[in-house]
Amino acid sequence: MVTNQQVLKNEKGQLLITHSAISMVKNFLYLIVISFLSFGCEETFLGEAEPNSPTNNFEILWNDFDQHYSLFEVRGINWKELYQNYRPQVTDKLSNEELWEIVTEMVEHLDDSHTTLYNGNTRYKSGYALNEQSTAEFSADLLISKYIDSKIEETSEDELLFGQVKDKNVGYIYLGSMGGSNPSVIDEIVKKFDNTEAIILDIRQNSGGEDRYSARIAKAFSDGVHEIYSVQTRNGRGYNDFDEKNIYHTQFDSNHSYTKPVIVLTDRKTISAGEVFLLHMKAFEHVTQIGDTTAGDFSTVSNMRFLPNGWRYVYSIQQFLLPNGESLDGIGHVPDVYAKNTVASINGQSDLVFEEALRYLTAEYGQSNCNQ
Repeated sequence: MVTNQQVLKNEKGQLLITHSAISMVKNFLYLIVISFLSFGCEETFLGEAEPNSPTNNFEILWNDFDQHYSLFEVRGINWKELYQNYRPQVTDKLSNEELWEIVTEMVEHLDDSHTTLYNGNTRYKSGYALNEQSTAEFSADLLISKYIDSKIEETSEDELLFGQVKDKNVGYIYLGSMGGSNPSVIDEIVKKFDNTEAIILDIRQNSGGEDRYSARIAKAFSDGVHEIYSVQTRNGRGYNDFDEKNIYHTQFDSNHSYTKPVIVLTDRKTISAGEVFLLHMKAFEHVTQIGDTTAGDFSTVSNMRFLPNGWRYVYSIQQFLLPNGESLDGIGHVPDVYAKNTVASINGQSDLVFEEALRYLTAEYGQSNCNQ
């Protein structure tokens, strides 16, 4: 309100409003706008709010996947049939807990750990249980204490360690993720291993990260430029509607490249950008994959999606294709030499995968490659 003290008259009797009055009017209008935005914007600008009912939450999620998820065809999923199976189970009498059970059971059929749902307290990843089982089948402490020289070295990258295999002229590198900020440190490691006969590069339990990081690490082991894969993003209502292919190649720098034998160790939890790293590495003739088949989850994920009940979720929006048009999504990288740890072997102080790598180096490249 403009008070009497804030209103003046000039000599002609016309009303004048002071700066103080103008400021008060502006503040008053500002409060009106804020109140309007706080209480009325949802209906005014966005239409009526989506009903927060079990049936509507289910419909929104199913339709969003139907229109944007990228891997129905690649993974052999009949999404519409799943709707017919699960939609009759959903009524508006369901609790959020009951709806969660139905939705996660439906999404589990995708077997795609890039599909993740959050209900506030719980995170669910499709098809992730098998990958998680491998966690107990790997022990960094066992590796370092039994197989690696005590001079294990850390780098500026939290999950990039390296050292020398005990009593062997073989380098060892552990890479736990592709999420660092300075992948060029790999060049210094490779230089330190110039005089080794081979390198064991361990990406078991690699949780993924950035594909660009994967490419930069792989460059240190490159033997040339190779076409390795293409990426397409779904862009239409049809399950096979994708944009133009983006084709990717290995990088190469002859001044910084290790082309002696390299063994890459993998397990079921080698995933996402860790698997993209393998797309690069397996293009090189001197690289051999030993271990278990990888997760088979390559795609980039969507932006975060939201439901009226507060749940959030993401899903795959791309497909990765080999030069021959095949996809490894849902399959993973099959190793050149299969080897797998068990909980019993780890508890018995034996890393069977690592030991198989040493045997392979001896058998394929001769005793001199493994012994000093």
